[in-house]
Amino acid sequence: MGGHHAASGAAAWVAIASTGPYTLGWYPLDATGILIGGMATAGTALVCDWDHRHSTVANALPPLSNLIAVGIENASGGHRQGTHSLLGAAFFVLLATLAGQFQLQTQWGLLSVGAGLLCMFMINIAAKALKLFPKAGFISNWIFALTMAGLVTWFAPDQWTWLPVSMLTGVVVHIVGDLITTNGVPLLWPLVIRPPKVLRRLPLLRQVWRPNGALSVPLLGRAGSKREWLLLIPVSAYAMVGLCVAGWAIARTHWTSVTAAAEAWTRIWF
Repeated sequence: MGGHHAASGAAAWVAIASTGPYTLGWYPLDATGILIGGMATAGTALVCDWDHRHSTVANALPPLSNLIAVGIENASGGHRQGTHSLLGAAFFVLLATLAGQFQLQTQWGLLSVGAGLLCMFMINIAAKALKLFPKAGFISNWIFALTMAGLVTWFAPDQWTWLPVSMLTGVVVHIVGDLITTNGVPLLWPLVIRPPKVLRRLPLLRQVWRPNGALSVPLLGRAGSKREWLLLIPVSAYAMVGLCVAGWAIARTHWTSVTAAAEAWTRIWF
Protein backbone atom coordinates (compact mmCIF):
# COMPACT_ATOMS: atom_id res chain seq x y z
CA MET A 1 0.00 0.00 0.00
CA GLY A 2 1.14 3.52 -0.78
CA GLY A 3 1.52 4.81 2.75
CA HIS A 4 3.46 1.70 3.74
CA HIS A 5 5.85 2.13 0.81
CA ALA A 6 6.47 5.72 1.91
CA ALA A 7 7.09 4.74 5.54
CA SER A 8 9.45 1.95 4.46
CA GLY A 9 11.44 4.34 2.29
CA ALA A 10 11.83 6.87 5.10
CA ALA A 11 12.85 4.12 7.53
CA ALA A 12 15.44 2.77 5.11
CA TRP A 13 16.94 6.24 4.71
CA VAL A 14 17.14 6.76 8.46
CA ALA A 15 18.92 3.41 8.74
CA ILE A 16 21.59 4.12 6.10
CA ALA A 17 22.11 7.88 6.60
CA SER A 18 22.10 8.09 10.38
CA THR A 19 24.94 7.03 12.66
CA GLY A 20 22.88 6.80 15.84
CA PRO A 21 21.94 3.63 17.73
CA TYR A 22 20.11 0.92 15.79
CA THR A 23 21.21 2.32 12.41
CA LEU A 24 23.56 1.08 9.70
CA GLY A 25 25.39 4.32 8.92
CA TRP A 26 26.31 3.24 5.36
CA TYR A 27 25.90 6.76 3.95
CA PRO A 28 26.31 9.13 6.90
CA LEU A 29 24.83 12.62 6.61
CA ASP A 30 24.14 15.45 9.02
CA ALA A 31 20.72 16.06 10.52
CA THR A 32 19.59 18.20 7.56
CA GLY A 33 20.53 15.46 5.11
CA ILE A 34 18.68 12.87 7.18
CA LEU A 35 15.51 14.96 7.36
CA ILE A 36 15.44 16.10 3.72
CA GLY A 37 16.59 12.71 2.46
CA GLY A 38 14.03 10.92 4.59
CA MET A 39 11.18 12.97 3.13
CA ALA A 40 12.54 12.52 -0.39
CA THR A 41 13.02 8.77 0.01
CA ALA A 42 9.46 8.42 1.26
CA GLY A 43 8.56 9.72 -2.20
CA THR A 44 11.12 7.74 -4.21
CA ALA A 45 9.72 4.63 -2.55
CA LEU A 46 6.48 5.41 -4.41
CA VAL A 47 7.85 6.49 -7.79
CA CYS A 48 7.48 2.95 -9.20
CA ASP A 49 3.69 3.36 -8.95
CA TRP A 50 3.82 6.38 -11.25
CA ASP A 51 2.86 3.93 -14.00
CA HIS A 52 -0.90 4.29 -13.64
CA ARG A 53 -2.68 7.42 -14.81
CA HIS A 54 -5.31 7.23 -12.07
CA SER A 55 -3.03 6.30 -9.17
CA THR A 56 -2.50 8.32 -6.00
CA VAL A 57 1.00 9.16 -7.23
CA ALA A 58 -0.38 10.47 -10.54
CA ASN A 59 -2.67 12.85 -8.64
CA ALA A 60 0.08 14.28 -6.44
CA LEU A 61 0.57 17.45 -8.51
CA PRO A 62 -2.19 17.63 -11.10
CA PRO A 63 -2.29 18.18 -14.01
CA LEU A 64 1.48 17.85 -14.52
CA SER A 65 1.84 14.61 -12.54
CA ASN A 66 -1.09 13.11 -14.48
CA LEU A 67 0.58 13.83 -17.82
CA ILE A 68 3.85 12.29 -16.62
CA ALA A 69 1.95 9.22 -15.41
CA VAL A 70 0.38 8.72 -18.85
CA GLY A 71 3.83 8.84 -20.44
CA ILE A 72 5.33 6.40 -17.91
CA GLU A 73 2.34 4.06 -18.24
CA ASN A 74 2.70 3.91 -22.02
CA ALA A 75 6.47 3.49 -21.92
CA SER A 76 6.51 0.82 -19.20
CA GLY A 77 3.67 -1.34 -20.49
CA GLY A 78 1.15 -0.56 -17.76
CA HIS A 79 0.91 -0.94 -14.02
CA ARG A 80 3.47 -3.11 -12.25
CA GLN A 81 5.49 -3.72 -15.39
CA GLY A 82 8.59 -1.79 -16.44
CA THR A 83 8.82 0.51 -13.43
CA HIS A 84 8.98 -2.53 -11.13
CA SER A 85 11.95 -4.09 -12.89
CA LEU A 86 15.73 -3.84 -12.69
CA LEU A 87 15.70 -1.78 -15.88
CA GLY A 88 13.12 0.58 -14.41
CA ALA A 89 15.18 0.99 -11.25
CA ALA A 90 18.25 1.86 -13.34
CA PHE A 91 16.25 4.49 -15.25
CA PHE A 92 15.05 6.21 -12.08
CA VAL A 93 18.54 6.23 -10.57
CA LEU A 94 19.93 7.71 -13.80
CA LEU A 95 17.26 10.42 -13.67
CA ALA A 96 18.20 11.26 -10.08
CA THR A 97 21.90 11.28 -10.97
CA LEU A 98 21.35 13.84 -13.71
CA ALA A 99 19.11 15.96 -11.48
CA GLY A 100 21.56 15.82 -8.59
CA GLN A 101 24.33 17.33 -10.70
CA PHE A 102 22.25 20.35 -11.67
CA GLN A 103 23.60 22.86 -9.15
CA LEU A 104 24.09 26.61 -9.42
CA GLN A 105 26.78 28.67 -7.73
CA THR A 106 25.27 31.98 -6.62
CA GLN A 107 26.16 34.81 -4.28
CA TRP A 108 24.12 32.98 -1.65
CA GLY A 109 26.08 29.76 -2.07
CA LEU A 110 25.64 26.51 -4.00
CA LEU A 111 21.97 25.87 -4.80
CA SER A 112 20.77 22.32 -5.56
CA VAL A 113 18.23 23.28 -8.22
CA GLY A 114 17.90 19.79 -9.73
CA ALA A 115 17.37 18.19 -6.35
CA GLY A 116 14.77 20.80 -5.48
CA LEU A 117 12.76 20.20 -8.64
CA LEU A 118 12.88 16.40 -8.37
CA CYS A 119 12.11 16.42 -4.66
CA MET A 120 9.17 18.72 -5.37
CA PHE A 121 7.52 15.66 -6.87
CA MET A 122 8.95 13.05 -4.53
CA ILE A 123 7.94 14.72 -1.27
CA ASN A 124 4.49 15.56 -2.60
CA ILE A 125 3.99 11.97 -3.75
CA ALA A 126 4.70 10.80 -0.21
CA ALA A 127 2.41 13.45 1.29
CA LYS A 128 -0.38 12.43 -1.07
CA ALA A 129 0.03 8.73 -0.24
CA LEU A 130 -0.01 9.55 3.47
CA LYS A 131 -3.29 11.46 2.91
CA LEU A 132 -1.91 14.81 4.05
CA PHE A 133 -3.82 16.61 1.31
CA PRO A 134 -7.59 16.91 0.79
CA LYS A 135 -9.04 14.58 -1.84
CA ALA A 136 -10.53 17.43 -3.86
CA GLY A 137 -8.53 20.34 -5.26
CA PHE A 138 -4.83 20.71 -5.83
CA ILE A 139 -3.89 24.26 -4.81
CA SER A 140 -2.61 23.10 -1.42
CA ASN A 141 -0.57 20.40 -3.19
CA TRP A 142 1.22 22.99 -5.30
CA ILE A 143 1.80 25.40 -2.42
CA PHE A 144 3.39 22.60 -0.41
CA ALA A 145 5.39 21.44 -3.44
CA LEU A 146 6.87 24.85 -4.22
CA THR A 147 7.71 25.38 -0.56
CA MET A 148 9.52 22.04 -0.40
CA ALA A 149 11.31 22.77 -3.69
CA GLY A 150 12.66 26.01 -2.24
CA LEU A 151 13.76 24.40 1.01
CA VAL A 152 15.48 21.48 -0.69
CA THR A 153 17.17 23.79 -3.22
CA TRP A 154 18.58 25.87 -0.38
CA PHE A 155 19.32 23.28 2.32
CA ALA A 156 20.12 20.09 0.36
CA PRO A 157 23.47 18.44 1.20
CA ASP A 158 26.33 19.73 -0.95
CA GLN A 159 27.28 16.28 -2.25
CA TRP A 160 25.01 15.59 -5.22
CA THR A 161 25.35 11.82 -4.72
CA TRP A 162 22.73 11.85 -1.95
CA LEU A 163 19.90 12.13 -4.47
CA PRO A 164 20.79 9.01 -6.52
CA VAL A 165 21.30 7.12 -3.24
CA SER A 166 17.85 8.26 -2.10
CA MET A 167 16.29 7.17 -5.38
CA LEU A 168 18.05 3.81 -5.35
CA THR A 169 16.99 3.21 -1.74
CA GLY A 170 13.37 4.08 -2.39
CA VAL A 171 13.03 2.09 -5.60
CA VAL A 172 14.67 -1.00 -4.08
CA VAL A 173 12.43 -0.76 -1.01
CA HIS A 174 9.36 -0.50 -3.25
CA ILE A 175 10.30 -3.44 -5.48
CA VAL A 176 11.16 -5.62 -2.49
CA GLY A 177 7.89 -4.60 -0.84
CA ASP A 178 5.89 -5.70 -3.88
CA LEU A 179 8.03 -8.81 -4.29
CA ILE A 180 6.93 -10.14 -0.91
CA THR A 181 3.22 -9.85 -1.79
CA THR A 182 1.25 -12.35 -3.84
CA ASN A 183 1.29 -10.46 -7.16
CA GLY A 184 5.07 -10.21 -7.33
CA VAL A 185 7.12 -8.12 -9.77
CA PRO A 186 8.54 -8.61 -13.31
CA LEU A 187 12.18 -8.12 -12.32
CA LEU A 188 13.59 -8.94 -15.78
CA TRP A 189 11.17 -6.79 -17.79
CA PRO A 190 10.97 -6.45 -20.81
CA LEU A 191 12.08 -10.08 -20.81
CA VAL A 192 9.09 -12.15 -19.71
CA ILE A 193 9.71 -15.82 -18.91
CA ARG A 194 6.53 -17.70 -18.09
CA PRO A 195 6.64 -21.06 -16.31
CA PRO A 196 5.79 -24.17 -18.37
CA LYS A 197 2.22 -25.35 -17.87
CA VAL A 198 3.35 -28.53 -16.16
CA LEU A 199 5.14 -26.51 -13.47
CA ARG A 200 2.15 -24.26 -12.85
CA ARG A 201 0.42 -27.16 -11.11
CA LEU A 202 3.05 -27.31 -8.35
CA PRO A 203 1.56 -25.37 -5.38
CA LEU A 204 4.75 -23.79 -4.03
CA LEU A 205 6.37 -23.02 -7.38
CA ARG A 206 3.29 -21.36 -8.84
CA GLN A 207 3.25 -18.95 -5.90
CA VAL A 208 6.87 -17.97 -6.51
CA TRP A 209 6.90 -18.05 -10.32
CA ARG A 210 3.62 -16.51 -11.36
CA PRO A 211 1.86 -17.56 -14.61
CA ASN A 212 2.48 -14.06 -16.02
CA GLY A 213 6.22 -14.43 -15.45
CA ALA A 214 6.39 -12.28 -12.32
CA LEU A 215 8.47 -13.38 -9.34
CA SER A 216 6.97 -13.45 -5.85
CA VAL A 217 8.01 -14.41 -2.34
CA PRO A 218 4.58 -13.87 -0.73
CA LEU A 219 5.63 -13.49 2.90
CA LEU A 220 3.04 -10.77 3.49
CA GLY A 221 0.22 -12.24 1.41
CA ARG A 222 -1.97 -9.75 -0.43
CA ALA A 223 -1.26 -6.03 -0.32
CA GLY A 224 -2.93 -4.50 2.72
CA SER A 225 -3.00 -7.76 4.67
CA LYS A 226 -2.85 -7.93 8.46
CA ARG A 227 0.73 -9.16 8.22
CA GLU A 228 1.65 -6.05 6.24
CA TRP A 229 0.04 -3.78 8.82
CA LEU A 230 1.78 -5.56 11.70
CA LEU A 231 5.16 -5.22 10.00
CA LEU A 232 4.71 -1.58 9.10
CA ILE A 233 3.75 -0.42 12.59
CA PRO A 234 7.33 -0.74 13.96
CA VAL A 235 8.81 0.33 10.61
CA SER A 236 6.74 3.53 10.64
CA ALA A 237 7.65 4.18 14.27
CA TYR A 238 11.35 3.74 13.46
CA ALA A 239 11.11 6.23 10.59
CA MET A 240 9.19 8.75 12.70
CA VAL A 241 11.65 8.59 15.57
CA GLY A 242 14.64 8.97 13.24
CA LEU A 243 13.19 11.98 11.41
CA CYS A 244 12.03 13.62 14.65
CA VAL A 245 15.49 13.26 16.19
CA ALA A 246 17.02 14.85 13.08
CA GLY A 247 14.45 17.65 13.18
CA TRP A 248 15.16 18.28 16.86
CA ALA A 249 18.91 18.45 16.17
CA ILE A 250 18.30 21.02 13.42
CA ALA A 251 16.03 23.07 15.67
CA ARG A 252 18.62 23.10 18.45
CA THR A 253 21.34 24.22 16.05
CA HIS A 254 19.29 27.06 14.60
CA TRP A 255 18.04 28.08 18.04
CA THR A 256 21.64 28.46 19.18
CA SER A 257 22.40 30.57 16.12
CA VAL A 258 19.36 32.77 16.65
CA THR A 259 20.19 33.22 20.33
CA ALA A 260 23.79 34.13 19.54
CA ALA A 261 22.70 36.67 16.94
CA ALA A 262 20.22 38.23 19.38
CA GLU A 263 22.89 38.53 22.06
CA ALA A 264 25.25 40.16 19.58
CA TRP A 265 22.66 42.74 18.58
CA THR A 266 21.86 43.40 22.25
CA ARG A 267 25.52 44.19 22.98
CA ILE A 268 25.71 46.55 20.01
CA TRP A 269 22.64 48.58 20.89
CA PHE A 270 22.73 48.39 24.64
